[in-house]
Amino acid sequence: MDKVRAGVVGVGSMGTSHAGCLVQGKVDNVELTAIYDASPERLETVRKMFPGAKPFNSPDEMFSSGCVDGVIIATPHYQHPPIAIKAFEKGLHVLTEKPAGVYTRQVREMNEAAEKSGKVFSIMFQLRTQPVYSKAKELIESGELGEIKRLVWICTSWYRSQSYYDSGSWRGTWEGEGGGVLLNQAPHQLDLWQWFCGVPQRVYAFCGFGKYRNIEVEDDVTIYGEYENGAECTFIASVAEAPGTNRLEISGDRGKIVIEDNNLAFCRLRVPESRFNRESRNMFGAPECWRCEVPLSGGSPTHANILNNWVNAILKGEPLVAPGEEGINSLQISNAAYLSAWTNGWVDIPVDEDLFYDKLNDRIKNKT
Repeated sequence: MDKVRAGVVGVGSMGTSHAGCLVQGKVDNVELTAIYDASPERLETVRKMFPGAKPFNSPDEMFSSGCVDGVIIATPHYQHPPIAIKAFEKGLHVLTEKPAGVYTRQVREMNEAAEKSGKVFSIMFQLRTQPVYSKAKELIESGELGEIKRLVWICTSWYRSQSYYDSGSWRGTWEGEGGGVLLNQAPHQLDLWQWFCGVPQRVYAFCGFGKYRNIEVEDDVTIYGEYENGAECTFIASVAEAPGTNRLEISGDRGKIVIEDNNLAFCRLRVPESRFNRESRNMFGAPECWRCEVPLSGGSPTHANILNNWVNAILKGEPLVAPGEEGINSLQISNAAYLSAWTNGWVDIPVDEDLFYDKLNDRIKNKT
């Protein structure tokens, strides 16, 4: 194979954007050959935009057609895993939009199907390619930051007015979206959290369900997480703050990383804090710290970065930037946060999948 024949399942705004990347030459060695959408009207509109792509009446019909080698899934959240599972069963490569799904039990089944198929599976976590975040990952993995002690992320720069939620009956509902700010706006940040530090051992969360907007799901969240080594994390997200903030701090034994306004500062200790604490006899002293503005290289994070990586993984065996199986990690955090808010207590990770599923269905049924 010297070119991947790709189909897009779900051609709303996001799926249409991905299709555009494929036909506009932003992705090498790929051809858009098929499209599907649940709305016949939308499908007809997009068919006219991409006349080289064959429209299909169902994902199953597309997967059995023989005209695709891989599929890009850009449907509503709940549909990501079942569609992916069907694609894997047909021997197709898969790239899914975020989040991986709504509940971990469903996503775990998707991961098992991916492993069984042996096909390339990626997820659209393009922020992993943003220079400030990829450099932060490099500093952490190289050991320059030392053992991590704390992560604090204030991420409130997603202002959404009531009109946003009123624009569709599915918005802001458990049945339509499966969650609010954690599942709709914050999956990228939750992914980066676990990408940097791993999944916490347990979380305690406060979720404001319809706190500032007339919706069923959460519009304001604070999550506390704990790790086995004693490290802690705090994650704050909201759609109701103006102006919003997007500031990440990661503190380690050798200093602190600060990311804000697309800049990365490394507050580097000349002596690790643990060593200074052992050796210093100055009761009011502190380790000498240098604030370094870290140089960054590379362009902006784009969906095309992940699309190119997925195609290259299929054709050339290139390592994936965002393996699809890792999508469950950020979902573990959000599922645990919901459970914590619903039960008013600490929740261990991995979450109790059956308990979460039952609680979620209660909210869908009662619209609360």
